[in-house]
Amino acid sequence: MKLITIRNVILFALIIFNFQWVQGQNLEKIAEFFTFYPNKKAHQKDSTLYLQKFIAAPVMTYSPETNLAIGTGAKYLFKFNGSGEETRASNIPMSIRYTLNNQFIFYSGFEVFTNQEKWVIEGNLLFQNYPRLFYGIGRDSPKENELEYNYYQFLFEPIFLKQMFAKYLFIGAGIRYNTISNVAFEEEDAIAVGPDNITGFNGSTSSGVEAAILYDSRNNILNAENGWYIEATYGVYGKALGGTHAFQLTRFDVRHFLGLSESGQDILGFQLLGSFSSGDVPFNELALLGGNEIMRGYREGRYVDRHLMAGQMEYRRSFGDSRWGAVAFVGAGDVANTVSNFKLSNFRPNYGAGIRFKLDKTENLNLRFDYGFGQSSNYFYFTIAEAF
Repeated sequence: MKLITIRNVILFALIIFNFQWVQGQNLEKIAEFFTFYPNKKAHQKDSTLYLQKFIAAPVMTYSPETNLAIGTGAKYLFKFNGSGEETRASNIPMSIRYTLNNQFIFYSGFEVFTNQEKWVIEGNLLFQNYPRLFYGIGRDSPKENELEYNYYQFLFEPIFLKQMFAKYLFIGAGIRYNTISNVAFEEEDAIAVGPDNITGFNGSTSSGVEAAILYDSRNNILNAENGWYIEATYGVYGKALGGTHAFQLTRFDVRHFLGLSESGQDILGFQLLGSFSSGDVPFNELALLGGNEIMRGYREGRYVDRHLMAGQMEYRRSFGDSRWGAVAFVGAGDVANTVSNFKLSNFRPNYGAGIRFKLDKTENLNLRFDYGFGQSSNYFYFTIAEAF
């Protein structure tokens, strides 16, 4: 067994032991200490109002890209006044983390529903100083080409969608601004791999508009038990809008969740993800294979190219009234320079299993412990919320 595997197993065992101990010390009281209710008095006067929650607490996560990360996490769950059961709870998560790889990360991926879900406002806000490993472009980039480079990234991507034509169907548009700066790497490594020949490797700014369509019938945003999530975006980026490169991005994300038992303890989830680019695409807008959400078992960015296709299936099992659950997952994916180069025989497989610990039974929010395996790699992941 590799050293990295032994270390991950030990870390996994320590975390499981710690949460088993916490459960015995009355998790409800601990969780309540970190939970604030902005409209508690109003809810006491009018029980039809949704009891808003703002949860802020120390967080610890682990992934191969970051190593151990420690910081503060917050999550704001709310509904606007006048919303009833027909409106799902809006979710604004925020996290600030510092990692053992000397990375600083601030991130918020938000999804807000207005009254009766007439509008959805979703998007991403990210600032990070992020060392990353680079192996070259293409599905056959050799591992011996590995080099580490550091960069700063600021991403702002709000999308506004209006419910149209049918329930759960939203159509809209937004903007996307993504800038990469202060790229630094070892000179000898740069000479060996030749990143100066890669468009935008030394920094870029993507500025443009996106059209989007969304169908979202999931019963729960954080951890769905049934329903569909189908989103497609098309973005046009150019120099006239303040960018450094002119290109287009097309992305889609399809998810489906099925309940396999009347008790709701057995869930089957599917996801199909695609990213396709054209034009003068800068390096940091290329598609990345791997990560803690899809293709677990591969380091994020291990394979990079213009196009990505990947899919996964996950079986989720909860154990009665306890806070514990388990999952098993399998998937496949690949990157390619042209769409015609995708071949099913070339798709790289991944598989793995994990354990879940429910932090919030009302919102169905889990801590996630996953171990994923790729063709020649395996990684442990510890974070909050499901992979998809």
